[in-house]
Amino acid sequence: MLVTRGRNPSASEVITQLFLNKELRGRVLVTLGMLLFVRLGIYIPVPGIDADKFQKFIEQGGQLIGFLDIFTGGGISTLGVFALGILPFINASIIIQLLTAALPQLEDLQKNEGEAGRRKIAQITRYVALGWGFMQSLVFATILLPYADNTMGSDAQFLMQTSIALVTGSIIVMWLSEIITEKGIGQGASLVIFLNIVATLPKALSSTIEKAQTGDRNDVFGIIVLLVVFLITIVGIIFVQEGARKLPIVSAKRQIGGTAILPTRQSYLPLKLNAGGVMPIIFASALIFLPITIANFAKDTKIGPFLLKVSGALNPGAANPWPYAITFFALIVGFSYFYASLTINPVDISANLKRGGVAIPGVRPGSATAKYLSGVQNRLTLLGGLFLGSVAIVPAAVERATNVQTFQGLGATSLLILVGVAIDTAKQVQTYVISQRYEGLVRQ
Repeated sequence: MLVTRGRNPSASEVITQLFLNKELRGRVLVTLGMLLFVRLGIYIPVPGIDADKFQKFIEQGGQLIGFLDIFTGGGISTLGVFALGILPFINASIIIQLLTAALPQLEDLQKNEGEAGRRKIAQITRYVALGWGFMQSLVFATILLPYADNTMGSDAQFLMQTSIALVTGSIIVMWLSEIITEKGIGQGASLVIFLNIVATLPKALSSTIEKAQTGDRNDVFGIIVLLVVFLITIVGIIFVQEGARKLPIVSAKRQIGGTAILPTRQSYLPLKLNAGGVMPIIFASALIFLPITIANFAKDTKIGPFLLKVSGALNPGAANPWPYAITFFALIVGFSYFYASLTINPVDISANLKRGGVAIPGVRPGSATAKYLSGVQNRLTLLGGLFLGSVAIVPAAVERATNVQTFQGLGATSLLILVGVAIDTAKQVQTYVISQRYEGLVRQ
């Protein structure tokens, strides 16, 4: 086996481990199998709906339907039982993480109760996902009501049966994603979204090629400009995802026994430019559509017209795109800070450095180190959040300017998720291969 000690594993080493290592091969097969089940559920139709009439509605739905269809892997357009996909679980995770920052009881579970506390929070998240999924499925069933055929009985019966089918499909997708996280490779929810986006690529590419063949010079020029912007975006995403500020740290000389003295060692503390990875943009994408769900429930109340107006303004296909763009940008920056605060705790890092006899040159240990780390992390998070927001907004603006709508719904947001999830999953595979490498050295 080819082994590159001291460096990241090469492609040949990863492939060799994939074929020879039974555990790694099993994890990869579990991941692929669960993702296959997720795709199969997309094509199991919800009963009692006139598909032809609903397809006409989808074609008139604009960018909002296209964007939602991307995240469900075509589940909405095909009316599959997995139409809601992983979105209720993502929304539930947003709610629980916001409550964790606000409620001391949940914060104590997450920080002080260890693995048992995290399992309890995960269980609470599942219950919230069930409730939120039922709400979303009821809204979706209400939208489908005009397209119901005559075999489903009364309207109430149709709403209940359709809601139960959709929420059951969503819970199954959540369960499959958790199996991937525990027994497979990668983060399950992110991989499900990754798969759904990839599933829509062939249709978007074929439509773009057809437009290039049948359109005029302006269409061809617009497609070229958009593809160049996408390529530049992908390169920028990779640099930001991999970017980190390396803070130098020095460990003091230590005496062991009577005479032995360990020399001063220099190392560095990496702080990532984008600590939240793809999660800020995934959560912002899910949260931007919450007003639509609330508006459908409250449309008959006094604030119903106002909520419908807000949800219409936040539609990415609206005539005036600025309310959506500004709100989406602000949510991405806000979630970047939120995730950075969950990922990195300057006080804990400072305490660990002080306990280990390690310090940052020129910075006093203790509270001064915590304040310094907090300042550096805030500046890095601002840069990372601004980049993520720009990535989500600029290519969409170019798409409008060039009038190339073949990538409807599939924009820089999807690109960021694709690249980010691919990088994170590849790193997990590399980490596993490295752990196997050192286990082999210990056995030798």
